[in-house]
Amino acid sequence: MKTHPNGDGLVAETAHVDESAFVGPMAQVLGRARVCGNAQILDRACVYGNARVHGDAKISGFALVCGDAQVFGNAQVYGSAWIYGSALVLDEAQIYGRANVCGKSVVCGKAKIHGKICIGGNVYISGTVKLSGDTKIFGSVTILGES
Repeated sequence: MKTHPNGDGLVAETAHVDESAFVGPMAQVLGRARVCGNAQILDRACVYGNARVHGDAKISGFALVCGDAQVFGNAQVYGSAWIYGSALVLDEAQIYGRANVCGKSVVCGKAKIHGKICIGGNVYISGTVKLSGDTKIFGSVTILGES
């Protein structure tokens, strides 16, 4: 393990973090994960496995991004949210609370997913959609809001 020069967070020898990215002192980037561009990993957040966080994305709180998941653009993942599998979170999407996005699901646009919600399978969510509560959405589902 080494510490990242921009934030002093822990980075595994097998992981890659650009110098321009920020990894806070309690955050971790493990496995073969990659953090690129101006992405920020803050608080006690962890990025691991083959996960990718890039662009201006921000992962914070106790959030986890793992597996082959990707978070990019201006997306934010925070609270105790988990992004895993091959899920994609991009644009200005926000995933927070205890939300989980997994499988091959895509959340994009200005979507806000929070609460104790689990999204998996081949779910596609885009636009100004807001989902919350104790809900499970699986299968091949498309949810579109205004763009």
